[in-house]
Amino acid sequence: MKQAGANVRTGRRVGQHVAGSPHCPVTSAVVNPLDGIRRLLDHSSDPANPGAAELEALLHAVPRIAVVGLSRDPGKAARRVPSYLAMKGYDVVPVNPNAERILARTSYPTLTEVPGEVGLVLVFRPSSDAGDIVQEALRRPEKPAIWLQTGIRADADIDEARAAGVMAVQDLCIFQVRRLLGG
Repeated sequence: MKQAGANVRTGRRVGQHVAGSPHCPVTSAVVNPLDGIRRLLDHSSDPANPGAAELEALLHAVPRIAVVGLSRDPGKAARRVPSYLAMKGYDVVPVNPNAERILARTSYPTLTEVPGEVGLVLVFRPSSDAGDIVQEALRRPEKPAIWLQTGIRADADIDEARAAGVMAVQDLCIFQVRRLLGG
């Protein structure tokens, strides 16, 4: 008797694909999520990014994420990705000087004005702005991890953060990494 919802030929549940197959992007379900994250890291322009296991540990440990550049526009990745993170249980704190509230949460004009402890600063701003944001994050007393989204780099400032012992990621999509970790 065949199992309901399973493909007879492959034995996989319907809708389950192997990452890297022609039917599935790298971010779909994989047997070992760390392998998928390693593939994403291979496509990042920064070979000094933390490894797959370190990124997994960070995303399992951090409860509160300040999102600099969280957009009011629901069509932009700078809104969709933080919304996804909030759905996954993270306390997402908007940082946008042009909004009072985003995602039904108070928005702060600067990272410095965010009250309480922040475990991760996620940046959705152009590379030309990213260095100043990295420096602002480094001035926070709790020394949060720093994550610059795909296409965003601030090499000198990220190097400074890493030299200070702060986990710093650049040119990598947090959505893709988090999705590989289960959801």
